[in-house]
Amino acid sequence: MNRIERRNQKRSRLIKKVKVILYSFLFMILLALISYAAIVFGGRFVVDDEKLLLDTTTTIETKDGKVIGRLYNENRMLTTLEEVPQHVKDAFIAIEDRRFYEHSGVDVRSVFRAVYKDILAMSKVEGASTITQQLAKNLFLTHEKTWLRKTKEIMAAIYLENTLSKDRILELYLNEIYFGHGIYGIDTAADYYFSKDVKDLSISEGAMLAGLVKAPNGYSPIKHPEKAKSRRNTVLRAMDEVGAISAKQRAQVEGKDLALNVNKWKPDPSWSSYTDLVMKEAAATHHLSIDELKRGGYRLIVNMDTDTQRIAYEQFQNDAFFPGSTKETQGAFAMMKQKTGQIVSVIGGRNFEFGDMNQAMVARQPGSTFKPLAVYGPALMGKKYQPYSLIPDKKIEYDGYTAKNYDDSYEGVVSIYEAIIHSKNAPAVWLLNEIGVKHAKEYLSKLHLPIDDKGLAIALGGLKTGVSPVDLMESYSSFAHQGKIVTATSIHRILDQSGDELYKAKVKTEKVFTPQVAWDMTEMLEEAVKNGTASAGNYEKALAGKTGSTQHPKVEGKVKDAWFAGYTPQYVMASWIGYDRVDKKSYLTGGSAYPTKLVKAILTEMDRLHPLEEAFSKPKEVTALPKPITLPEIKNVKAAYAFGNISILGGKLTWEGSKDERVIYRIYREEEGVDKRIGEVEGKTEFIIEDVMFNTNKYYVVPYDPLTKTEGTPSETVRLAW
Repeated sequence: MNRIERRNQKRSRLIKKVKVILYSFLFMILLALISYAAIVFGGRFVVDDEKLLLDTTTTIETKDGKVIGRLYNENRMLTTLEEVPQHVKDAFIAIEDRRFYEHSGVDVRSVFRAVYKDILAMSKVEGASTITQQLAKNLFLTHEKTWLRKTKEIMAAIYLENTLSKDRILELYLNEIYFGHGIYGIDTAADYYFSKDVKDLSISEGAMLAGLVKAPNGYSPIKHPEKAKSRRNTVLRAMDEVGAISAKQRAQVEGKDLALNVNKWKPDPSWSSYTDLVMKEAAATHHLSIDELKRGGYRLIVNMDTDTQRIAYEQFQNDAFFPGSTKETQGAFAMMKQKTGQIVSVIGGRNFEFGDMNQAMVARQPGSTFKPLAVYGPALMGKKYQPYSLIPDKKIEYDGYTAKNYDDSYEGVVSIYEAIIHSKNAPAVWLLNEIGVKHAKEYLSKLHLPIDDKGLAIALGGLKTGVSPVDLMESYSSFAHQGKIVTATSIHRILDQSGDELYKAKVKTEKVFTPQVAWDMTEMLEEAVKNGTASAGNYEKALAGKTGSTQHPKVEGKVKDAWFAGYTPQYVMASWIGYDRVDKKSYLTGGSAYPTKLVKAILTEMDRLHPLEEAFSKPKEVTALPKPITLPEIKNVKAAYAFGNISILGGKLTWEGSKDERVIYRIYREEEGVDKRIGEVEGKTEFIIEDVMFNTNKYYVVPYDPLTKTEGTPSETVRLAW
């Protein structure tokens, strides 16, 4: 082989080597590009966009801003990066990721250092996670130390860097991280540890919170204050090293105490029933499930009055209002403003806790509290009946059903007025039979009390399912609000986590009764409180109401449910006492007097704080209902001739009657067959008989009630003679 051939051969081998090197280099570049693309593309499968929407605490607040309930999976209140002071951001970056604004999700230098130490230790011993990687790990991955998890973490971090801005990543990180004691997010931590908004955090406070990220429990300033202080100072030194603060600032802060002002929010036990009602209303009316509330960060502004709720709760701790065969006697109470329907108080049980049955929402037989709603209100709406109409008070059988008065005594006939204030059963059932069950149920539907029952037992609240205290309270608003039922609501406003208003309550009313019927019912129910079945207890100001009770089905002569429903000029309320279960061992040893006393005790305490109204105000368009007339026994009837009248000679009758000037006195003359009524006077106790001349006649006086159109007992007969 000559020289030229050898030279060409060498050149050929060199070219081959160059090609191999070039192809290898190109392959490595291609492999790197493919690997990078795989990491970037693969990160899309690691990242779950839904998890970027951080779970946020929903708060239940009164109108004056008092938080009475919190619902959450993770106790977190979101904040924006603009709200976080620069020195707080600097503290986290200095201690967790100094090159945060320089790298693309992964800090290569830190990675090589960590890998080197892992190789030496032959295990995964050191992390090199950037803030972006920490966010990816916390949101999408587990915390186990494996190469596979680390690979996924890097893939997710690079993807986040390619899809989100640095500021957005930092904002998510500060809102997501755990600070111990069940606290998530920088804003929640600022409130918990220092009782302040994140925007008001000092350099020392921000540094302490940044120090917690490494080990929230180990560096807890509550459990380990010295460790927390040392860790805070480590953060301050890191801030000094990167130029976030000066050496002078660091020196000034390092010697200071942590100055904690821990805000350990704890719900008052009296609030539990109300917050439970709010959650149920949010789900039923606004389609916000418990799961959604726990993650959605809503603000529910509610109508609860903290003073009223506290008063009611305290009264429910008084055993004197809960007579029973065992100590497990339960109770419920609901109160709303009659003008707006805003529910100001709910008690769902004597010691209600979340998860318990909310007694205020449990349907039970309402007893005689149902009479005004199902019978008397609908009856008075027609032309046939008015408050002083007389109806039978007799034991009557209706296709096998017989209603008995509670004392099994009957007067023959009574006015509707008397039947209501003394809660007579027989007249109520008779009247329901007259107006018809169908007619009554039409009104009950308007009162938001639709029922499937068809029998006359409806008159006495004998329902298959029953009604709840909240429902009964709402229905009685129709009497308090001039015949219009007012929809009850616990939620006033709903705001989303951005502060945008999703809902604001409006007063909803529906006409059921005329203002006149509502006022007539108010006057009768007020009399029931003063002198009728609801007279138990003490409350001197305006109150109208009706009691009710049901017989125990397993213990003869004992009470299963006891009720009071009523209203003042400002509020409508209902109260129930009884037992969760119905068995022979559980029965009330007292009746409706006890929930009546309970309500009056609550009103009395409310009145001491904020005076309630003395009397109901009669609307201008209605006529006052006259008080009932008690017909007197006529005594000392005397008859004598009198001179000087229109006729030459007349007679004069005098007697003792009533001080009530509305009583009419009818004068009768005895005659063969049917006695003749010769005249009447109103409010007077004398009568002139004209043209008697020298005849001898017998006379008597009968009192007459113009309201019920009934006569009383005749007086003795007197003779007018010479």
